[in-house]
Amino acid sequence: MRFRDRHDAGRRLAVELARFRDRKPLVLALPRGGVAVGFEIAVALAAPLDLVLVRKLGAPDNEELAIGAIVDGTPPEPVIDEAMVAELGVPRAYIEQQAARQSAENERRRKLYFKDRPPLPVEGRTVLMVDDGIATGATMRAALLATRRRKPALLVLAVPVAPASTLERLGAEADEIVCLSTPENFYAIGQFYADFHQMDDEEVISLLERAAR
Repeated sequence: MRFRDRHDAGRRLAVELARFRDRKPLVLALPRGGVAVGFEIAVALAAPLDLVLVRKLGAPDNEELAIGAIVDGTPPEPVIDEAMVAELGVPRAYIEQQAARQSAENERRRKLYFKDRPPLPVEGRTVLMVDDGIATGATMRAALLATRRRKPALLVLAVPVAPASTLERLGAEADEIVCLSTPENFYAIGQFYADFHQMDDEEVISLLERAAR
């Protein structure tokens, strides 16, 4: 399965999520790419759209390799892949340094995207956790764990594309998973999109404002 862009993926995913419409769901998207997908789902289901601000913690000399992630909050919530840390011999000082740097980026985005608006309440809600795709699952796992602590009634992971092995690892963190495509030959999320441009802050803010209207 290949998508024209993130909006196309979101509209297709919304069809599979339509059964949740009567449960008055809350759509939580991971920025930046997940916001375009989440926007289409929120519009189709007449649901509010909010964000989970989460940043990957990259390994030394290879920042694309995740050793964990950190979620915005008071205080910020780190989720560390202890097995990966042990395998690579990553020093704790490095992890703390990475966590501080990525927390600062989460804080920057929170102020930019929300101004003074607090996060929408999650407790007792049906939550649809959305991104434009999942590769290793490190950031999504952190987002799911942090959201679970906010006590949703139902936590649904919804993505257009992801490897089956990654979804299996995330199965314990979500009550249900909805994924349109689980290709065997998975190298990067972008290979399944004709347009996979890097979204900027202005695009995210515009979509949040449109969803609020």
